[in-house]
Amino acid sequence: MFKNIYAWLDERLGFDDLYKGLLDRPEPHGNWWNTLGSASLFLFIMQGATGIFLTVYYTPSPDHAYDSIQYIMNGVAFGWLIRGIHHWGASLMVLVVFIHMLRTFFSASYKYPRELTWIIGSFLFLLTLGMGFTGYLLPFNQRAYWATVVATNIGGVVPGVGPFILRALRGGADVSALTLSRFFSAHIWMLPAALAALIGVHLYLIMRHGESAYPDADD
Repeated sequence: MFKNIYAWLDERLGFDDLYKGLLDRPEPHGNWWNTLGSASLFLFIMQGATGIFLTVYYTPSPDHAYDSIQYIMNGVAFGWLIRGIHHWGASLMVLVVFIHMLRTFFSASYKYPRELTWIIGSFLFLLTLGMGFTGYLLPFNQRAYWATVVATNIGGVVPGVGPFILRALRGGADVSALTLSRFFSAHIWMLPAALAALIGVHLYLIMRHGESAYPDADD
């Protein structure tokens, strides 16, 4: 029965053609270092899934943000687990993406014809850092508040455009409810959308050019 269902769907959707065009290709001999890109993608999906659950109970306002986090941790069934996965998964994702870029650099995988793949990967790393930065404020406790004050002050000292960056990040002169609203919006909509789009292009380029092999003694 399942074969008949698959054959019916394949005739209309072309599953076999998609498989042959996207996945059925030779790959160089690799090791565990080659799995870091897939691990980064898995962590991104896990962050998205746990983040969706957290937004069900989280309230992005200075008066209720911290209380909503406490309710998630203590009042919601397995809320402590979901938030713990999301919290530590964010740090792990930054680490894995960074190590993935180091592996790509030291194995010279950024060279022809994969220059664009490397450039897009660099933007993905910056967006990953942005996700961590915007998410850090959301509990809106003392540590998150003052860390955001310091971080936005650093952006404010950029020559020429510093004051603009500071006001754009904070939504005003100080860290306030508008800052929390902007960070929350960026964290759950803007940055994830940009990440998903660039990940799609990144995967397309990897499928087009294939994974690079490690250079041998002759190389």
